[in-house]
Amino acid sequence: MKEDTFAMIKPAAVEANQVGAILNIIEEHGFRISAIKKLIMSKKEAQDFYGEHREKGFFDELTNFMSSSGVITLVLTKENAVQDFRKLIGATDPEEAAEGTIRKQFAKSMRKNAVHGSDSKESAEREANYFFSNLERF
Repeated sequence: MKEDTFAMIKPAAVEANQVGAILNIIEEHGFRISAIKKLIMSKKEAQDFYGEHREKGFFDELTNFMSSSGVITLVLTKENAVQDFRKLIGATDPEEAAEGTIRKQFAKSMRKNAVHGSDSKESAEREANYFFSNLERF
């Protein structure tokens, strides 16, 4: 059964003109792009989106980075979308990411790791709903 996951191409990858290459990899791995939007998050929007990390030491750095420039938000659809996308993007730290993963290829560092992917079906639904209405999804 097909499911949706949420993905985001982060500011460093957008600024480095890596969007097309990343989208190509996503599509080559069988994901259908059901929604896509380019936007710049305000600091407050970044804080709200990453609210679960509010008490962590990296929260301010993360939300500053995520509101520093444009991002590409996506809803991706395929069977096992959440699990398959997490595998495709690789470990948060690009030094630990497997060869061929998006983070291994495009991340600048652990904090500027090129992409975000939901870690569960529940997170995918919440995160996708943060950026997209039902009218914006195919």
